[in-house]
Amino acid sequence: MSEREILRAFGGMETMDGAGVRLIRMFGNREAKLLDPFLLLDLFGSEDPDLYLPGFPWHPHRGIETVTYMLDGTVRHGDSMGNSGFIGPGDVQWMTAGSGIIHEEMPQPSPKGIRGFQLWVNLPRAEKMRDPAYRGFGAAEIPAEAIPGGEIRAIAGSFGRARGPVQGLARQPVYLDVRLGERGSVELEAPAVDTAFACVYEGSLESPALPSGASSGAPLCCLLGPGDRLRAKAGAEGCSFVFASGEPLREEIAWGGPIVMNTQAELELAFREYSAGTFVKKKAD
Repeated sequence: MSEREILRAFGGMETMDGAGVRLIRMFGNREAKLLDPFLLLDLFGSEDPDLYLPGFPWHPHRGIETVTYMLDGTVRHGDSMGNSGFIGPGDVQWMTAGSGIIHEEMPQPSPKGIRGFQLWVNLPRAEKMRDPAYRGFGAAEIPAEAIPGGEIRAIAGSFGRARGPVQGLARQPVYLDVRLGERGSVELEAPAVDTAFACVYEGSLESPALPSGASSGAPLCCLLGPGDRLRAKAGAEGCSFVFASGEPLREEIAWGGPIVMNTQAELELAFREYSAGTFVKKKAD
């Protein structure tokens, strides 16, 4: 067995998205080939209502899966399949856009603001036009495995006896929320064939060692190098990070805003259909 080291570290870029939501884009279009099959990771939120209440009004997706994981606050959601409700602290929404879905995510007022992650996972060519699917899980449905000085919540994949509730995916990525206390440590499996990353959102990592010049404080996204396991140790203030791994697709990417296909022709067709009102192929039951 060989340990994965940190190959690249991304401090993220502050930006606005949706109708004016402050977020930090940990990685996106420029880094997508490095992180295949993962396309984008946003750490969104603010304590200022003006910077989160505008939300993400109705918009389309095709060819990808979008994963919303809330840390603080609540988001109201709805989609063209007829799904609607609220995503609160610790809740997860795993949406397979497939052939096309239109949805909205609107943060709700909160004394402490909101905070959460949105991860985009690419779909393989053969699955891009599959029927859309929605999976929503409350915090109580996300199993946690206690470790010395911390815990790990399994959203997809597993750790110890905790098996994530997200099943039936095109691929089987792993998505964990790891919370370590002061100087806490953990060893996570990461198959050698998989791309893997860890994104620190609280505290700092003491090891693996960061590339020269990289800051160790949150937020920090670490692309992991070759190996089959990650041995992580928290700094003096502890460390919380999301960890993901998945087998790369190694396919061409044609990316236009919220739609990711394999060719420019497929991308242009998607936008023509959206304009014509024929974008959604699977209607609500």
